Amino acid sequence: MLLINCPWCGPRDQTEFHCHGEAHIARPADTEALSEEQWGDYVFFRSNPKGLHYERWEHSHGCRRWFNAARDTVTDHIYATYKPGETKPELES
Repeated sequence: MLLINCPWCGPRDQTEFHCHGEAHIARPADTEALSEEQWGDYVFFRSNPKGLHYERWEHSHGCRRWFNAARDTVTDHIYATYKPGETKPELES
């Protein structure tokens, strides 16, 4: 069992959560000026690193709030969780 620390509820079982992909992706300011290729890159392409990765999570079977997590994709170790808008922790995997 993997425990995930919800920033609002505290540690809970992994079955209460759902990962929604990479965090800290800035939406392009002028989407009308993007080419179809540039828009496709923004919508569909994400980094997929082996090691430390910053992700967006939802406590879907709890408080239903969103938060970010710094997780190692190899070991599934979660180094930190933090609320949206907070600065991401600078970590080394």
